[in-house]
Amino acid sequence: MLKVTLQPVTEADLEEILELERASFQHPWSRDHILNEIYSPLSFPLLARLTDGTCAGYICPMLVLDEGQILNVAVKPSCRGKGIGRTLVAAALEEFRKRAASFVALEVRPSNAIAIALYRDYGFVATGHRKSYYENGEDAILMKLDFKGQKEEIHAV
Repeated sequence: MLKVTLQPVTEADLEEILELERASFQHPWSRDHILNEIYSPLSFPLLARLTDGTCAGYICPMLVLDEGQILNVAVKPSCRGKGIGRTLVAAALEEFRKRAASFVALEVRPSNAIAIALYRDYGFVATGHRKSYYENGEDAILMKLDFKGQKEEIHAV
């Protein structure tokens, strides 16, 4: 597991986030989309930096009223499989809990078995699917973590 420092994403991180997006997704978020999330009062994107300052990954969570949503998670290809995504998800879930979210929802590609397993490790369950959700026509699995009856703290597992 790589040691990282988490920090809020700022506009100064924009180029690194765009690079992560291009390396991670066939249809990456645009500069404007990322800026909108950085400045949205509803979103609280977090950046993971390695001890040498390298951007290792980021997550974009959003809270509307008491409903949490994980909009995006990206990890630098050379850092994958080293606990960065797990650290980012744990931090987002902890922040959702602090902000009194009732639940957290997300969409994930059925082909992304690694992400699905990670979310299940944290207690997310599949609740449905969205037909042809992604640009390539792939469906999305809807997953949800209900905080009611859950322990107070979320830790990386």
